Amino acid sequence: MNTSNKGRHNGKRNHSANEEPAPKLAKVVLRLYVTGQTPRSVRAIENLSKFCARFLNGRFELEVIDIYQQPALAKEVQILAAPTLIKSHPLPVRRLVGDFSDQGRVVSGLDLDAA
Repeated sequence: MNTSNKGRHNGKRNHSANEEPAPKLAKVVLRLYVTGQTPRSVRAIENLSKFCARFLNGRFELEVIDIYQQPALAKEVQILAAPTLIKSHPLPVRRLVGDFSDQGRVVSGLDLDAA
């Protein structure tokens, strides 16, 4: 009778000197497209800042783009409404429109459960 575990997974992980550590959680790359300093844009920025502090804990990059000042950037990614948030990394790309006050909706809408 062969009692060797060779080639079988026993639920334990072997750690060798050459093994790389587990990868860190991916940095989330976000772009928020707003329309100047309108109340809705200001609210979206505030809500998104709170969201990032609570859920992303420093592992995010956020760029805020005013589509009045940089219309070419908005046209390039076909922004039809503002505020619009685009998550470009990690994949898949996700888009959300609104003021981001419902943090649960932001988590699921940006598919951050797996990030």
